[in-house]
Amino acid sequence: MIRTTLSGLGLAAALFFSTASVAIAQTAPDPDALQREAQQKLAEKQAREAELKAIEQRLAGNREAREKLEGEIAAIRADRAALNKALLDTTARTQAGEQKLGELEKRLALLQSSEAAIRRSLDSRRSLIAEVLAALQRIGRRPPPAVLVRPEDILDAVRASMLLGAVVPDLRQEVEILGTDLAELVRLRNGIAGEKTNIGAEMEQLAAERQRLASLVEARREREAAAAKDVEAQKALGDQLAGRARSMRDFVEKIEKEISVANKAADAARQAIEQETREQRERMTALAFKDPARLAPKIAFADARGLLSLPVAGSRLRGFGDPDGAGGTTRGISLETRPGALVSAPSDAWVVYAGPFRSFGQLLILNAGGGYYILLAGMQRIDVTLNQFVLAGEPVAVMGETSEAAATTVGVGTGQPVLYIEFRKDGVSVDPGPWWTKSQGEKVRG
Repeated sequence: MIRTTLSGLGLAAALFFSTASVAIAQTAPDPDALQREAQQKLAEKQAREAELKAIEQRLAGNREAREKLEGEIAAIRADRAALNKALLDTTARTQAGEQKLGELEKRLALLQSSEAAIRRSLDSRRSLIAEVLAALQRIGRRPPPAVLVRPEDILDAVRASMLLGAVVPDLRQEVEILGTDLAELVRLRNGIAGEKTNIGAEMEQLAAERQRLASLVEARREREAAAAKDVEAQKALGDQLAGRARSMRDFVEKIEKEISVANKAADAARQAIEQETREQRERMTALAFKDPARLAPKIAFADARGLLSLPVAGSRLRGFGDPDGAGGTTRGISLETRPGALVSAPSDAWVVYAGPFRSFGQLLILNAGGGYYILLAGMQRIDVTLNQFVLAGEPVAVMGETSEAAATTVGVGTGQPVLYIEFRKDGVSVDPGPWWTKSQGEKVRG
């Protein structure tokens, strides 16, 4: 865009030589405006293409995430056989535990019944046992006398023997039965305690298996639900991104068509202006040299090398051929001046254009003869008129308080006024350096 602006300014020397050319520029399509519009559309297209690329990258990431989730769901479903087997095994162990628990409870009930029967038997013989124990107690307190020691007690001894002979066999039998019942009672109690311990262990194991079974079922349900939910979310996001991508592609195609139309219109307008300008330049140049009141230049411009003074006091911002910041080079020089500085004509010449031109401030084009033209731009006020002959050093314009010309054309602006100077020969820009006096040339070179 900057190169287009520079070329537009350089072309001004060949385009505008009269007020008629200004009218042509105002009525004809502006190729620079069309070109700027095309550049703006191109920038917008590039921005949309970058946005489209970002959307496509997100879409690819979304596709990968969805494929990963679908793979996870497939893996969960593939693990379902193993999970189902674990569930079946757990169920079988639970049912076996429940069956074993039932058997233990039956055995416990049987043992408890046996214990109750033994207790009832012992309770029924409690009186007999009491009598045997009482007899044994009495014998212990008053044992039968010895026959050899006390013959007078023989009657007591006989009575005691008769009593013991009658009681002892029954007592022995009852004692044996009682001992057997008591041993069985102890065994039953131990068995009952062991069975209760086994029942407690089985119940704990059964509770653990049930908990594990519930955990497996819940884990499978949660994993499948979460994965399915994520897949739906990724699918919705993918559909949204795909829609945006389609819309962006359509917009980019539309912008490309508009850029093509704008470029074609700019080329057509530029060709029309160049054709019309060539005709105007030929007519106005002939009229300028036929003016009977004109004065002729003192010397030919080609012979004035090294003799011209700068049109204004200032320091150089850009020189001829310097980079213009857009990949090209400048076609003239740019001088930074003081506010309100006086601008003079560099050489004897005829004024072929004087007036505002686009964003360059006031533009002045001088015909120095021999096919040479001098272009001055960036002034605030011009004090000469069309077709006027000016002498070298004659004041022709005044600078403003700030830069009047486009900063992209005359240099990187600092806020100070800037004068742009361009020499052209037969429509081609030439280096003005050889025309300045030595001291002025060194000053311009910086």
